[in-house]
Amino acid sequence: MSAKELLILNQKCAHTLSGYDARSGEELHSIRLPDYPHEFVVDSSGRYAFVGHYGILGADCIGDQGGCSVFVIDLQTFEQVNTLSTWPYYRIHGLGLDDRDRLYAMSEGHNTLLLFSDPLNQTAPDLAVASGGYKTHLFALSRNGETAYGINLLSNTVSKFKPHDPTIAPVAMIPGRKPEGNCLSVDERTLFVSNRTDNSIVAIDVESMQVRDRADTGIDPTRIYSDPKQRLIVTNYGENSLSLFDQQLNALGRIELDHIPIALSFHPNGEQAFVSFKGDRIGVLNLESGRVERYFPTRAEPDVSFLLVRD
Repeated sequence: MSAKELLILNQKCAHTLSGYDARSGEELHSIRLPDYPHEFVVDSSGRYAFVGHYGILGADCIGDQGGCSVFVIDLQTFEQVNTLSTWPYYRIHGLGLDDRDRLYAMSEGHNTLLLFSDPLNQTAPDLAVASGGYKTHLFALSRNGETAYGINLLSNTVSKFKPHDPTIAPVAMIPGRKPEGNCLSVDERTLFVSNRTDNSIVAIDVESMQVRDRADTGIDPTRIYSDPKQRLIVTNYGENSLSLFDQQLNALGRIELDHIPIALSFHPNGEQAFVSFKGDRIGVLNLESGRVERYFPTRAEPDVSFLLVRD
């Protein structure tokens, strides 16, 4: 890796978005944000990050609380250059960008997806569409932005809906108990979902909205990622491990870890993953050997990351 590779990292309890040298682990940039920023996405140019303001420590916080903004961060200067208001929709969590860099932000507090067609210049959403479920924590998005899949923790459902057409009613199905992690296949015909209470992963045919395959994971699977070799990697939040599967949900093995994994991102060479761990550290995982090659410290509660490769 070269020093031009910058790992962008959200640190929820430090309330910061930081940039770390991916080789040395040195923090090179950081911006303090309002309390408890959660998910973020990076646009196709690698220039801007969009950070959702969840605004509370966790989903179990009671009351009409939470953030109602998305912060736009220039990753060259690490300055905030715009704020997108989602008011009155709060607890912004899941985020997505389509192939036109239109931004989609999910209000978990209101189970509503907000659309920003020009997020660098506007400050209010163009459209708000109901997710069709309850406690919609995350969502999956087709590349063209025409279809979304709400992952609904409290209704135990996955709901298929149209972000640009609120007249089309969502179609819901039950994948298991407490679904959360999700990943669309490359051909967008299959949605993979992890069920936290069932300790399972399922493959859903998105045309019929029926479960095609199912497999066991470790304890409390929270996230699913597809690596550069199209392997599915599941973070098991209830234990120190990752579960690996192929696209047909055949088990490919298990990686034992020293700490609880929270989230991960991949190096484009397909050989390494950057794993956010409980205990405020990043581990650089060799995907072939299954071993963490090194760690570096972070601020409090590292979560979502993205490797930015600069010219």
